[in-house]
This record gives sequence, C-alpha cells and structure tokens, in this order.
Amino acid sequence: MKMIAFVFSHAPHGTSFGREGLDAILSISSIFKKISLFFIGDGVLQLIKSYQSENILARNYISSFSILSFYNIKDFYCCKASLIERGLNNNHNFILNVDILDSYFFRLKLDVCDAIINF
Repeated sequence: MKMIAFVFSHAPHGTSFGREGLDAILSISSIFKKISLFFIGDGVLQLIKSYQSENILARNYISSFSILSFYNIKDFYCCKASLIERGLNNNHNFILNVDILDSYFFRLKLDVCDAIINF
C-alpha cells in the first residue's frame, strides 16, 4: 500500500497553500489509506489553535484539521527545531496531537513515504 506524505512548510495565512493542502488531503483520503502529515518551517504555525484570523479578514480553516481523525488520518509529525525557531517549544496546545521529532527522526519518518506532496 502506498504511503503519502503531506508536508506543510508555509504559514497558514498570506497564501492559500494550507487550505489547498487540507482540501487535497480530504479528497485523496478516499483513495489512499496511509496518509501522514508533516509540519516544518513556517508550516508549524498551521498547528496553533488560537488564531484570530478575523482580524486579518481571512477564513479560519485551521479548525478543519481536527476532522482528519474521522478520515482515519492519525500520523502527524512536527519538526522540533522549527518550533524552537518560532518560540513555540513549550506550546503543546495544538489543533492536532502531533509527534514532535528532531530533524533526524523527522527525515526518517518522511523517507518511508512513497510520495511527498508539499504545501
């Protein structure tokens, strides 16, 4: 069975990458059963629950990440160095229950995937 990785490396607002990534995950989940999500760089900001996107006149799609468990998607990984660089190293109040991994183990998890889609 193919394992698909979705890598989020962009901030949630300012571009449509995050929303498009979430849409792609939901549409592809009916075809592939092994889907993992990876958050690195500014993509770790996708995990923050407390965004107030109405202040920037943007739609808050972040809460939609919480429905992924209904699609049997349960493998979520976050780069520890990216969290530390953005001052989020002590923040575990994320929208998803992510495994926080150092760079080496993050890459190992990513290496076992058959396809990688970056958003």
